[in-house]
Amino acid sequence: MMKQQERRRFLIDYLLSEQGARAEIPQDEFSQKRLLRALFNVRQPRAANEDFLRVQDEYLHEELRRKGITDIADLSPVQPDIYLWRGDITTLQCDGIVNAANSQMLGCFCPNHGCIDNAIHTFAGVQLRQACAQMMNAQGHDEPTGGAKITRAYNLPCKYVLHTVGPIVYGKLTEKHERLLERCYRSCLALADENGLKSLAFCCISTGEFRFPNDRAAEIAIRTVQEYKRETASKIKVIFNVFKEQDHEIYARLLGGDR
Repeated sequence: MMKQQERRRFLIDYLLSEQGARAEIPQDEFSQKRLLRALFNVRQPRAANEDFLRVQDEYLHEELRRKGITDIADLSPVQPDIYLWRGDITTLQCDGIVNAANSQMLGCFCPNHGCIDNAIHTFAGVQLRQACAQMMNAQGHDEPTGGAKITRAYNLPCKYVLHTVGPIVYGKLTEKHERLLERCYRSCLALADENGLKSLAFCCISTGEFRFPNDRAAEIAIRTVQEYKRETASKIKVIFNVFKEQDHEIYARLLGGDR
């Protein structure tokens, strides 16, 4: 069986040769990982051969094992069926996670970018981008803001990824921005229930790169989830996943929890 370093070099060689490119592979692990992630990020959606997929899947599973998996069963709710968890959403084991996607829904093509779209596509594997491309080709147009789509999660510990397009805030926050963000949460919740998901983790949709104010985004997220569950009697468990301390403090204050 190949060691992790051997898998990494195999994947780098494959992706470079696929592009018809040559590059000196760095010797240290950190630089190799950054190069491999960059190659994943810029790869166009297309099929890959069985050897590549086998090695890629083994590599990603081992990386996940080393990072550690957090199971929703090990979390404690801060309100009935509502959880707050700070951590890497790509290591969360639940039925579905929400990806803050763009309207093309093909993932982030910027090498080593820090957005959640980049992380999810990187650690799910190249199958996710290909699946998204097939889905969007069948649709025939970009996904509207507030819409959502569902795919398999491939090498992530969750079962499904729900991709939603949040509003981008240019200048002053408007009521339209707020309505569109609410629509993102409702679209994902409805899609999750339609597909029988029992648990769903939301990232902080539209904050960060899309410049939606963090505190107002959290207020809308919590209110919308609570209203949806009350209106539909949905039993879905909802995890508010945060990565930054700022967002954790906001959600903890609004939810009345400390986890």
